Amino acid sequence: MPPSDAPIALRGVGVTYPGGTRALTDVDLEIRSGEIFGVIGESGAGKSTLLSLLTGEMAPSEGGVAVLGADPTALDPVALRALRRRIGVVFQGVHLLANRTVRQNVALPLQLRGRRGRADSAARRDLVADVLRFVGLDGRADAYPAQLSGGQRQRIGIARALVARPDILLCDEPTSSLDAGTTDGVLALLREARDQFGTTVVVVTHDLAVVRRVCDRVALFEAGRLRDILSVRPDTGHGTESYLDRARRELGT
Repeated sequence: MPPSDAPIALRGVGVTYPGGTRALTDVDLEIRSGEIFGVIGESGAGKSTLLSLLTGEMAPSEGGVAVLGADPTALDPVALRALRRRIGVVFQGVHLLANRTVRQNVALPLQLRGRRGRADSAARRDLVADVLRFVGLDGRADAYPAQLSGGQRQRIGIARALVARPDILLCDEPTSSLDAGTTDGVLALLREARDQFGTTVVVVTHDLAVVRRVCDRVALFEAGRLRDILSVRPDTGHGTESYLDRARRELGT
């Protein structure tokens, strides 16, 4: 595909699963450096497939994908691991290890890099301490996941994704199980990650309110097709129109 300065670029991307199910069709998309970019759509719109393309877990059936200047599916295993170190992922279910403390959960990405020795261990402790302060949970470093609220666990998931200072942060329905107050705190952390670290943030969600509160732009997907890309405005509205029409009215400029 043609070169692009954007950290994420897709050109003519299509994905067909074995058996013939079409997940994405002819998607052209660029996500700018340092923006918070929303991806919305109802179930089956292709959002999860898009995330799998960006992490290199899946190859497109047609077209090309570039993440931080590289095609993930063209990389050898060593280069792909190096690329993935530059991408943080916040999962919908958080997926913390129950038998590890908060500190140990957050340190896991650094341990998987294979750091060794006292100097590296000390640097790792400092990085973990810094990111726990960033998410406001430095006082819970020795707690276990079962001792935390849902909002605290999601904050730890964000801390784990940010500890290696990734260039890109992918968030899969990061607020789906949280109440309104806790959601506000999580969205504030995503804004702060962009503002403090320059991280490019992608938020995949079905919730228009989340997009309206945190995103700069949003891509609207329906049945595997990219229907629109909007600059997000803060005002709201109500109506009985379709999901896409409501998204255009509530979010777009």
